[in-house]
Amino acid sequence: MGQTYFRKGFGLKRAIAGSLAGDYHSQLIDKIRSSGNTLAVDDLTIKLAKEFGFCYGVDRAVEYAYETESKFPDKRVFLVGEIIHNPHVNAKLESMSITILRPDSNGRFDYSAVTADDVVIIPAFGVTLRDFQYLRELGCILVDTTCGSVLNVWKRVEQYARDGFTAMVHGKYFHEETKATASQVEKFANGKYLIVRDTDECEAVCRFIEEGGEAGVLDVQFRGKVSEDFAFESDLVRIGIANQTTMLASESLAIADRVAQAMRRRYGEEELAEHFRSFDTICSATQERQDAVLELVEEPLDVMVVIGGYNSSNTNHLAKICSEKRTTYHISDASCIVPDTGSIRFKPVGSDEEVVRYGWLDRSVRTVGISAGASTPNNKIGEAIERILESRGVTVRG
Repeated sequence: MGQTYFRKGFGLKRAIAGSLAGDYHSQLIDKIRSSGNTLAVDDLTIKLAKEFGFCYGVDRAVEYAYETESKFPDKRVFLVGEIIHNPHVNAKLESMSITILRPDSNGRFDYSAVTADDVVIIPAFGVTLRDFQYLRELGCILVDTTCGSVLNVWKRVEQYARDGFTAMVHGKYFHEETKATASQVEKFANGKYLIVRDTDECEAVCRFIEEGGEAGVLDVQFRGKVSEDFAFESDLVRIGIANQTTMLASESLAIADRVAQAMRRRYGEEELAEHFRSFDTICSATQERQDAVLELVEEPLDVMVVIGGYNSSNTNHLAKICSEKRTTYHISDASCIVPDTGSIRFKPVGSDEEVVRYGWLDRSVRTVGISAGASTPNNKIGEAIERILESRGVTVRG
């Protein structure tokens, strides 16, 4: 039997370079970058964050998907969920005859259509240990695009479980990456995990560590967010911190600090190392994009526009950071901006629904800041900037 597992691509970079550039490149973005990330047209100035858009892990995942389609033209190719959280990229892959397997309401995938003769792409988020083992046993060709930053977190979680520490994961329990990360504890018979969404959920856990209380209350609060047979009385004695790589970096650090404080109060400084572990597993690309918008919003901007899928965690966090300093519009793509009506359709921070605002770009707005999530390709950023300029009667094509 030939090789059936691939993580390093197929050496087809040159062969697919033209297709990638045609699908995702933007001359306008190149122009703005070459001008110090600033574009001034008439009385409107566009300022790009220093870091935005596709990160290395996303670039790699999309590239491998294109290589896979080129490498196996006569095989059926499946993708486990979305390659990244960008609807345009996923739609493009589907147009290339790559079948996306969608999870059910419980987040589970149905692999009944996949056979040993097929090719399956694992997305940048990774897949759960159970799914990975099933696909390996099936014998299909696996192309694994799991991001290196995600794999780094997995190694920490695996180490925690090996050493008898519960992995406390800062993330969204329903997110593909967090599910995959938490599942790594299953490599060990007594591996345990607990997922906390934010500092409020972390605080509930820390109060229980410090003061005790009714475990039943936490059982209800964290239903679906803990490993099987999780016991709050015994499984919070030793904790190791990990995180979904696209979470707000400052919040991940705050959660680690708060858990350390709770363990210190419960067991004392001398015993802390026996009960608490934390390593820096914050994705450098996520950190760089968050740092870049923090820097940008300190400049004299009138509004911020953040571009990216509404289900993109890192994009939502960029919008949250910006909204604390500037009026911010999180849009999914350029279609949200309608020059003819002077409107913008966007998702307010903390909301699940879009709203429409008219007159958002009136003459009082002179400077617009732009950022985009790590799953947003340059051409979609360029298209949004074109629409912004058109809203002021300026036509620029990229």
